[in-house]
Amino acid sequence: MTTALRSFLRFLFCNGELKTDLAACVPTVADWRLSTVPKYLAPEEVERVIAACDRRTSTGLRDYAILLLARLGLRAGEIVALQLDDLDWRAGEMIVRGKGLFRDRLPLPCDVGEALSSYLCRDRPHSKTRRVFVCKKAPRRGFAGASTVTTIVRRALSRADLHPALKGAHLLRHSLATSMLRAGVTMNEIGEVLRHRLPKTTEIYAKVDFHTLRALAHPWPIGGGQ
Repeated sequence: MTTALRSFLRFLFCNGELKTDLAACVPTVADWRLSTVPKYLAPEEVERVIAACDRRTSTGLRDYAILLLARLGLRAGEIVALQLDDLDWRAGEMIVRGKGLFRDRLPLPCDVGEALSSYLCRDRPHSKTRRVFVCKKAPRRGFAGASTVTTIVRRALSRADLHPALKGAHLLRHSLATSMLRAGVTMNEIGEVLRHRLPKTTEIYAKVDFHTLRALAHPWPIGGGQ
């Protein structure tokens, strides 16, 4: 908001609407690293979102498989980039094309594999693309970008009557990390599941472990009879 305001004031100054450039008068807003708490859903809410898909329809079957992948911690872009050749059915594994051109081999859980196979065998439109997920309407091609997955998650949240502040595939990624942390999983293990390259990337999730943080909090000092 402050950046947009400065740009607007510079525009007015350059067009002669203002005699003084007021852009420098707009103060900066503190944006400390790790200042916010990750938004997440409780495990039962995640299940509500997934169950909200109508698997009797082709779109619902596709969205169901996408939400299961997002529940595993995959980013929206990684779901979009998933290709048919990335699925190793015999080994029960899949290749995830992550950030920085990294490729990680992850286990393919039974429920996710069944959802993917049902979609691929029954409802995936015929297309020349090797992408797993294809648009329902012509042209039959892979999703244009991660925003498509975000839209699918938003609609699933609406169907489940959930209205969190953050809506998108990253919400399910945060939910996975939070559930693991509260189950006693270490930060290093969470970083491995989420495929973080640096430990500091995982640090933000330490703030949602309220039970452990309460043990570190000091009592408020009271003195002087007040």
